[in-house]
Amino acid sequence: MSIVVTGATGQLGRLVIDALLATVPAASVAAVVRDKEKAADLAERGVELRIADYDRPETLAEAFEAGDRVLLVSGSEVGRRVPQHAAVLGAAKTAGVAQLAYTSILGGPEADFDLAVEHQETERLILASGLPYTFLRNGWYSENYTANLAPVLAHGAVVSNAGEGRIASATRADFAAAAAAVLTGPAEEHLNRAYELSGDTAWSLAEYAAEVAAQSGREVTYSNVPAEAHLAILTGAGVPEAFAGILVDVDRAVERGALALRTGDLARLIGRPTTPIAVTIREALNAS
Repeated sequence: MSIVVTGATGQLGRLVIDALLATVPAASVAAVVRDKEKAADLAERGVELRIADYDRPETLAEAFEAGDRVLLVSGSEVGRRVPQHAAVLGAAKTAGVAQLAYTSILGGPEADFDLAVEHQETERLILASGLPYTFLRNGWYSENYTANLAPVLAHGAVVSNAGEGRIASATRADFAAAAAAVLTGPAEEHLNRAYELSGDTAWSLAEYAAEVAAQSGREVTYSNVPAEAHLAILTGAGVPEAFAGILVDVDRAVERGALALRTGDLARLIGRPTTPIAVTIREALNAS
């Protein structure tokens, strides 16, 4: 029996591996990856590599074993995730895994924005499969914003159509620590339940802009624009129209309060407060 992480060379997957290796022996951890070379560093740390591809279901047959506790990290290709996830679920069911944890989205079936649809369908597939499950309904990553600090500083503006909506974000490392806790803790505590995971504090983009300004020493303002204008700005900057539409739709959801939900689940799972957005901003500025 192993603790198995899919998508282990991705941004979240790597952090989950790091969190696991801080608490359990490397020999008990397996990483499902497409590219063995990209995972060479994981192998050097003693993690077992299982080579498989979400888009090639036949490769998933050897990815799981009976009794494994599995984290299905959701695919990154919007529009293709349901068949990809279904292939993973089929292989996990055949193998007889003991737990299937899935990185879903905050709000689960109640989430009312486009990006949630594939997660909702995956949750339905997991429930129908009969697999022992844990839904990790992740909120917004703070890095979704701090990764784009360069253009914010260059233009002196945070541009959005989110109005005064608030975002209870946390870092990827916070969410990774929660996944590791669910995969290493007593299974009976976590099976067949859902966690709504979000940061301890919800902040607005106006507050975010003010914090970036204070820490950088530069003038940064918040510019709230109509959704159509935001879409034009994004596509004009080279963002593909389909993805730009998703971002605009998420901002509409932020304005409605869909990403402001705070339950305390994340802090309880990781045993500490979640990382404040000010800390993530500081780290991003120091790295730039």
